[in-house]
Amino acid sequence: MRVSLFITCYNDTLFPATGQAVVRLLERLGHTVDFNPEQTCCGQMHYNTGYQQEALPLLRRFVRIYRDAEAVCVPSSSCVAMMRDHYPKMAAEQNDAGLARAVDELLPRVYELTELLVHRFGLEDVGAYFPHRVTYHASCHSQRSLHLGDLPLRLLRKVRGIELVDLPNIDRCCGFGGTFAVKMGDVSAAMLAEKMRDVENTRAEVVTAVDNSCLMHIFGGLHRQRAGVETAHIAEILAATESDEVPA
Repeated sequence: MRVSLFITCYNDTLFPATGQAVVRLLERLGHTVDFNPEQTCCGQMHYNTGYQQEALPLLRRFVRIYRDAEAVCVPSSSCVAMMRDHYPKMAAEQNDAGLARAVDELLPRVYELTELLVHRFGLEDVGAYFPHRVTYHASCHSQRSLHLGDLPLRLLRKVRGIELVDLPNIDRCCGFGGTFAVKMGDVSAAMLAEKMRDVENTRAEVVTAVDNSCLMHIFGGLHRQRAGVETAHIAEILAATESDEVPA
């Protein structure tokens, strides 16, 4: 299958290793990965902070770039949630039947990474090897918008060498929430403190998630406390094999 990678602006700017891991993983599984350099942002940052008209050109760009894609892989549940929850509404508000139809036709081919692997490819064991003690943080968008359920955990349980430990209070937010962490800094810090206690209680070496935004927030707190716990996007774990020099 030809898979179009929408890396997201957050990953492209701050976590390029995630995109590289997605490419290694999908190519190892026998798929061809296409990367369109015209891609930018899904518009979530604009839309969620009240700049909804400014998000519209980004929707139109996304549809134009990917309208003919066989499948679009997005290693971020928050970006996929933006597309599924808001793109149809945004298109309908423009009274543009062509745009609304294009959005409706494209969205069923847009997948968060773990959805693509399990639901589209029918895989759980992707041949990964990651010999570390790992705990999984379920981000809010992955739980409440995409309803991924145990898809990420099903993939992680099949990784050879991994010691996967349950994270207490897995349904609790880490406190990031984009600009929430800036505008409501005290509340965000309190939520993060609870999440860090739960992480440290697992004695995990690595925290993973499907969203680097959460992982950045969690890592920042753990690093300041010198907790010695690393973070890794789930793509980095699933892409690792015995022949790799495994970080962490």
